[in-house]
Amino acid sequence: MPKVTTIPPRKQRNHAVTSQKTRKIRVAAYCRVSTDTEEQATSYQAQIAHYEEVIHRNPEWVFAGIYADDGISATSTKHREQFHQMIQDCMDGKIDMLITKSISRFARNTVDCLNYIRQLKAQNIPIYFEKESINTMDAKGEVLITIMASLAQQESESLSQNVKLGMQYRFQQGKVMVNASCFLGYDKDENGDLVINPEQAETVKRIYREYLEGASCQQIARGLERDGIRTARGNTRWHDSSIRLILENEKYMGDALLQKTYTVDFLKKKRIKNNGEMPQYYVEDDHEAIIPRALFLQVQEEIARRGSQVDCMGRRRGFSAKHCFTGLLYCAECGEQFRRIHWNNRGCKSVVWRCMTRLEKKGACHARTVYEESLKQAFVDALNQLTGSSETYLSILQENMAEVIEMEPSNL
Repeated sequence: MPKVTTIPPRKQRNHAVTSQKTRKIRVAAYCRVSTDTEEQATSYQAQIAHYEEVIHRNPEWVFAGIYADDGISATSTKHREQFHQMIQDCMDGKIDMLITKSISRFARNTVDCLNYIRQLKAQNIPIYFEKESINTMDAKGEVLITIMASLAQQESESLSQNVKLGMQYRFQQGKVMVNASCFLGYDKDENGDLVINPEQAETVKRIYREYLEGASCQQIARGLERDGIRTARGNTRWHDSSIRLILENEKYMGDALLQKTYTVDFLKKKRIKNNGEMPQYYVEDDHEAIIPRALFLQVQEEIARRGSQVDCMGRRRGFSAKHCFTGLLYCAECGEQFRRIHWNNRGCKSVVWRCMTRLEKKGACHARTVYEESLKQAFVDALNQLTGSSETYLSILQENMAEVIEMEPSNL
């Protein structure tokens, strides 16, 4: 048997304890309300005043600040700036203890709640929840917190379901809910109904007009930026995707499609496009239109036409409105469109149009190169001829239209 000698511990002075006794505890409080209503705003101010008084009243505490998030949900900590600043200050050693009203004020997400509590416990920073009388440094604290946080999360989920049912009922009644501050062309009156904003409505009309005149979404966006026109949010930057959404929004012709998106995760507030998973409701003539119905439908047809362009091989081609002849010139040999290119022929630079088949697959098409200047001159000559003999061309057009109308649908 080996001989074992026990070396007793030496009594040492605990510098940390001594320091804690001689130094007051730096205490901070966290407050939060989840809505921006006047009633909740009063509660928000009351919480701040309460904790300032509680901390200053305790002689062993020193006030380390109030961290408050106003009108922010507790199901996620993503947008709670003051909350994150508080945690960071704890990690930086600026706070010794936190107090808050309840677990539901701190976090309704069980995972987030426990993660932050454990993160602070690792730094010997307790959190005291007044309503539940729980101190996270107690032995039974985490068990109780887990139960209470789970209940808070269940309550939040129940509230989310109630909100969904309420919105569903309003949709069924045809009540349109739109955030007018982010909706170009409309404001809300005292009754919450959509009313036209004259200045912004002119921008909407311009977008529709330019699109039908052949401009692309990107060209329209650059034009609005060039003229200093701002978005609904007041930004100077326009995106072609925003232009596309305006062109496809049925609200500009006075109708409203409700429940275009829905929430799939109440904790992360994730919303996705409704592709038939949830019911939708279409309300006609809900408000005054900015764009006439016939014009709106014409734009939808143009969107569909541009999106369905294919080449002679059945491949999809992107729409371009960069040049005046784009999409108008077709090869007589293979049926493919012509593309505008800059040609350097033995040091002589010029702008020409060539068949895309010939450009992409050499030898597959023998269509000749067409100079842009020749195209411009041909267009002017044709326009002059049409203007000078308008009656003749109008008669031919009427005959062609009559022939098409009389044709059987199966022959169209």
